[in-house]
Amino acid sequence: MEIIRVLYDFMWGDLVSIPMPGGGTAGLSLLVLILVPVGIYFTIRTKFVLVRLFPDMLRIAVEKRKATEKNSISGLQALIVSTATRVGMGNLVGVVAAISAGGAGAVFWMWLMALLGSSTAFAEATLAQIYKQKDPLYGGYRGGPAYYIHSFMMRRKKDAGGQRRYSVIAVLFAVSGLICWCGISQVISNSVTSAMDNAFHIPPLYTTIALVAVAAVIVLRKNATVKVLDVIVPIMAGCYLLMTLFIIVKNAGALPAVFQRIFAEAFGFRQIAAGGFGAVLMNGVKRGLFSNEAGSGSAPCAAAAADVNHPAKAGLLQAFGVFVDTIVICSCSAMIMLLAPSERIDGLVGMDLLQEAMDFHFGGFGVVFIALILLLFSFSTFIGILFYARSNVSYLFGDNWLSQTVYKLVALVMLFIGGLAAYTFVWDMGDVGIGLMTIFNMIALLPLSGEAVRALRDYEKLK
Repeated sequence: MEIIRVLYDFMWGDLVSIPMPGGGTAGLSLLVLILVPVGIYFTIRTKFVLVRLFPDMLRIAVEKRKATEKNSISGLQALIVSTATRVGMGNLVGVVAAISAGGAGAVFWMWLMALLGSSTAFAEATLAQIYKQKDPLYGGYRGGPAYYIHSFMMRRKKDAGGQRRYSVIAVLFAVSGLICWCGISQVISNSVTSAMDNAFHIPPLYTTIALVAVAAVIVLRKNATVKVLDVIVPIMAGCYLLMTLFIIVKNAGALPAVFQRIFAEAFGFRQIAAGGFGAVLMNGVKRGLFSNEAGSGSAPCAAAAADVNHPAKAGLLQAFGVFVDTIVICSCSAMIMLLAPSERIDGLVGMDLLQEAMDFHFGGFGVVFIALILLLFSFSTFIGILFYARSNVSYLFGDNWLSQTVYKLVALVMLFIGGLAAYTFVWDMGDVGIGLMTIFNMIALLPLSGEAVRALRDYEKLK
């Protein structure tokens, strides 16, 4: 436990403190020091891919193509799986926490992180496609950072044929991913049971049993995961977007003031004078990075499974996924709070703040809606991370149903335990897992970046 806490503080704590105007400081964690420069690097190398090729992303998302492998998934289905895991607790509780601690200006820095993160997401997803393999168990394709890390390390060791079964860095990435996703399972169930208890007074035990039972029926079946997410994700994202659009239209007159507040507090002299600019900046940056997951190596596990006719298409779809997660869904959460009167929400934090804002907009129905949408966000995240786990389990233990089933059962047990009690140690373990994934992913992502950029150039020549 002490080792986990030391690693957590090293990766997520303030490793460097930068003095800011007004006397405050901006604390930079190791993950921020890695992901922000990497995001800038890929944004420059791809020439702002999210902005330049946004129409292509929309076109690729709706294009129909005949599958080349049995049980393979389309590019859109891969996007839905990755969106299921990105759109989760970070879009609700995380955005609330960022605004609570950093004010409205944190939203601007979240938007900026989406622009940078989309380029990183493009690069890692494209590499996952380039190095994908056929999946003998589930059908279709599989891959992700463990596979391109393995190939990169074998190349360095002059083992181009990949005769060695394992690469140490690839193994460390795969193990970190499995640890991370088990930790997230506990966070998910604990958040859901708390929300159901607060909204409907349902005892946590009942919610936990129902959640685990439904999850087991889905994840223990061979290919039910993607089919279920195909239904859940569009419904939950669509409902949340429609509710927010209703709030925006209803309060259209207040929108100029809200955007003025976002930009004023992002660069505002008031925050600088009060020494709070560092809090505004870092809360937006950290929350944006955590929410879109770009660079962590999670989403490439879904991108590798996409049956597309050019690697760059999978990359463009994942870049679009970052846009959906941060610019669309996170902004929805921000608008819900920022369009509520300050006297109603002053002094509130976390879910209390969000529920009070929804109570203002919709009355009692708003509180119930947030509880239900949190259930869908969290449940879809659990289903999605078990899809990610497939390729890592296969890399570590080979292609057999025993290892696949054992990991799913472990995740279900963690889901059950988390619903009944909150073990902060396990939550820290999940954060450490995603931090280690990011570090190990970068070892191969940066040296292989030229392949992703060449794939992008080739796509642009052919389109």
